[in-house]
Amino acid sequence: MDNLSRREREVMEIVFALGEATLSQILEEMADPPTRPALRSILTILEEKGQLKHRTEGREFVYRSVVSREKAGKSTLSRVVSTFFGGSISQALAAYLSDPKARLSDDEIAELRRFIDEAKPR
Repeated sequence: MDNLSRREREVMEIVFALGEATLSQILEEMADPPTRPALRSILTILEEKGQLKHRTEGREFVYRSVVSREKAGKSTLSRVVSTFFGGSISQALAAYLSDPKARLSDDEIAELRRFIDEAKPR
């Protein structure tokens, strides 16, 4: 999802949230939706970029993501860490945690500790 426009990312987020979606469903979920022809064009572009595929159900196309949400998230996170934090995950995490709104539960902290322990060289 690295090479997507803001609108394309918005569409992908909706498709991820719904699992699969028709053009009408996507329009309903958008905060500031484009026209139907404009959205149809965005969906075609996303298919050409290999992000979406569709099947026909009655008279409508039903779209779903080609890649999993997790894989897309990892790719996007990797790009953000590389671009904004020089590849340093610790700097990215420090930036996130420095936000007063960032609150981690005890379970999340324990899970992070487990991930760190597993990532340590043996």
